[in-house]
Amino acid sequence: MKPLLLAGALALSLFAVPAIAKGGSHSVSGHTTKNGTYVPPHHATNPDRSKTNNWSHKGNVNPYTGKGGTKKD
Repeated sequence: MKPLLLAGALALSLFAVPAIAKGGSHSVSGHTTKNGTYVPPHHATNPDRSKTNNWSHKGNVNPYTGKGGTKKD
């Protein structure tokens, strides 16, 4: 089981490191939106026009949560 977990962590790092290296990231403080929804603190990629370093797009993985992107374009 440990080799499988290690292989999974390695695979995740191969996707996560390029995303961080290309565009960088920043911390976002918790806040309340105009409609009253609370958004907890989180990390986000720095804004730019690239989809290759945006964690929300398919093919990219958020290195902080391990979740894959879901947006197509």
